[in-house]
Amino acid sequence: MKLHTLKPAEGSIKSRKRIGRGTGSGRGGTSTRGHKGAKSRSGYKSKLGFEGGQMPLQRRVPKFGFKSLNKTICKPINLDAIQALATEFNLDTISFDAMVEHGLVSKKDVVKVLGRGELTAKLNVSAHLFSASAIEAIEKVGGTVNKL
Repeated sequence: MKLHTLKPAEGSIKSRKRIGRGTGSGRGGTSTRGHKGAKSRSGYKSKLGFEGGQMPLQRRVPKFGFKSLNKTICKPINLDAIQALATEFNLDTISFDAMVEHGLVSKKDVVKVLGRGELTAKLNVSAHLFSASAIEAIEKVGGTVNKL
């Protein structure tokens, strides 16, 4: 055993400095909080976006336009995706539940069928919304449209 091989016992040395335990500890007095101001006080919690009294960015940036609170956000599904689903899983009825089951949409989505792509199979399609071109394409091949 030599002096350079000695190590303290395991667990005897703490990994962090204790704060606010007197001036002799080197972390007393202001307890690393600095002098005065809101951040030095107990119970301080900053508001989100607070910039020390300066006009916050959210209020500095000019606002423009209108955003409707009642806007419905739809998940668009095109006819080519419906045709691919029908051929892959050999379906003749494409319901909302079938779309959820095969991972095309989630349960909470509002589905709108759009008219991109071609439909070759005669299908019964159920969804919340349809575009005019999608209705026309589905009925052209002999399928039916069911609005939920």
